[in-house]
Amino acid sequence: MALAVTLVVERDQDAAVEEGELTQALRQRVEAVLGGLENLRVGPERDLGAAALRRARDLQIRERCPAVIVCVSTSGRMWSELERRAEVLDLEGELRPDLASLTLGSLNFPKQASVNEPVTIVALAERMRERGIVPELEIFDLGMTDYARFLVERGVLRPPFVFNVLLGSLGTLAATPLNLAVVTGALPEGSVWASAGIGRFQLPMNALAIAAGGHVRVGLEDNLWLDHEKTRPATNLALVERLVSIARAAERPIATPTEARELIGLRRPA
Repeated sequence: MALAVTLVVERDQDAAVEEGELTQALRQRVEAVLGGLENLRVGPERDLGAAALRRARDLQIRERCPAVIVCVSTSGRMWSELERRAEVLDLEGELRPDLASLTLGSLNFPKQASVNEPVTIVALAERMRERGIVPELEIFDLGMTDYARFLVERGVLRPPFVFNVLLGSLGTLAATPLNLAVVTGALPEGSVWASAGIGRFQLPMNALAIAAGGHVRVGLEDNLWLDHEKTRPATNLALVERLVSIARAAERPIATPTEARELIGLRRPA
């Protein structure tokens, strides 16, 4: 289970989800892979820089869960320049990444574009390999699976192959059982994949992944509500607990961080 956590989230009512909630989740021994730690929204200005990283470090994540898998984001959603996107790959200490997101193509979100030029994708993949970071390959459309195979054939991408299939965002592939089946069926052999749904599609895409033998990404980064009518604000802990109950009912036990490392093929933490 990957927890796509956002330490401060703006809602329509300008409410915020503070970092204490994540601390609570960790104290509750939520066994999760943490995602997007540098991709934080810390206020209306969307300051995603050093201040946001300091807030994340203050949580002492590895002290609370030494084997936790930390994934950072190199998303092109906020900026397209290679150097700005690659900064997080040089993090050390508490936030040294095990994984880093790598989106395999450009796409439109409802109000903005995420620009990912081929030269940038290749350059980011090479820097990740140089630093011993495994790319978490982000798939929003079927064509991105073809590009993944293209990069594998040319040696740009090398095992282990870790894919995150994100469906349901306006402007990308719809969140349907057929689309999830087609995308996961087109991934390179031996891939480890997880499914995520954006907004109201989070729960059905997670449930489908559990039933299909895949893995899941859940959290406030993708979905702020527990119901379609948007009357019940979500928390990371509530989203995780709901999914854990589904996984247990399906007899799919949640992997511990150590088990997840073995499954993905990651090095043991120092």
